[in-house]
Amino acid sequence: MKTRLAVVGAGIVGTACALKLQEEGYQVTLIDAASPGCGVTAAGMGHLVALDETDQELDLCLLSLRLWNGFFKEFPGTGEVSQCGTLWVAENEAQLLEAQHRAARMNTHHWQAEALSGQQVQKLEPALRPGLAGGVRVFGDSVVYPPQIAHFMAQLLVKRGGKLLTGKRVTDITTSSLMFEDGSKLNTDLIIVAAGLDVARLLPGVAVFGRKGHLAITDRYPGRLSHQIVSMDYGQAAVTADALAVAANVQPRASGQWLIGSCRQDQQTDTSIDTNALGAVLQSAMKLLPCLAEMQIIRAWAGMRPASPDGRPIIGPHPEIPGVWLAAGHEGLGVTTAMATASLLADQIAGRPCAIDHQHYLPERLFPSLNLKYA
Repeated sequence: MKTRLAVVGAGIVGTACALKLQEEGYQVTLIDAASPGCGVTAAGMGHLVALDETDQELDLCLLSLRLWNGFFKEFPGTGEVSQCGTLWVAENEAQLLEAQHRAARMNTHHWQAEALSGQQVQKLEPALRPGLAGGVRVFGDSVVYPPQIAHFMAQLLVKRGGKLLTGKRVTDITTSSLMFEDGSKLNTDLIIVAAGLDVARLLPGVAVFGRKGHLAITDRYPGRLSHQIVSMDYGQAAVTADALAVAANVQPRASGQWLIGSCRQDQQTDTSIDTNALGAVLQSAMKLLPCLAEMQIIRAWAGMRPASPDGRPIIGPHPEIPGVWLAAGHEGLGVTTAMATASLLADQIAGRPCAIDHQHYLPERLFPSLNLKYA
């Protein structure tokens, strides 16, 4: 008899985990209070990007990106994938030096990148403002539409023998069962909690919190942007007095639209639009791409990224509830690292070596009472 496994949360991370564990031979039930891909996954940008703030982060990203490449070879066209690459833009000499270091790190890890001069950057993307110091072009990065991928994976799970329960809100989690809002109960052998911001409600000891972001999308302007454009300030931007950090990120979508971000704002509790934050996002983007000032914005929205206290994803067994596993706290890298998260969990559950060092992401680090130390 197959081991029963329930996955709570059908966003991009949850659906990736559910599909991977079904392929591993478990009998998987994927559960969501609404429908696949309609929560945090629907509010994000959808980049598959190699970030390298730490060696561990880069290892996690690259493992996932290579798994994503295999997925798209098997299912071409899914999620409107565009392997446009990322053009990291340096506005000054200090950023250019960091861009050159980034190119070297990527190539050392066999992920193709090249450092560029200001003239080369301008030639690649004429819409960028003149006078930039340079940048780095990362070839293997992509842009996708995450809700479509989550929906596709959920349907593929069902085709491969798994189950999908939608409209079922989980209210309580124990070692071997889930309780639902309607009073029903599901008995299972293992549970993976990949419920985004709901993780903190379901498992109060896991300190996942929301980090707000604003996005806007333009009308269709096909052929005017070829790469995802990201400021070298991304992830490094200074935080203002209102807990807001802004760094330009502009994606060309398959529709010809431009998706504009991004910002991070703490101390927020809802997804209503903050006009000051949205204005700062648009100004940051226009500083790099002046033509945006003449484009029509057709929609803007805000969402909450599920973040962890130390900025690392939480991947592994709950240290106090046997049989419960976590896939949480990915913040802005949920889409990128969904495949690696599924791989690491599958390896841990099976008791076999992981493809990369998984210790960095174990939930135990967030439970001080266990007196464990992590690098």
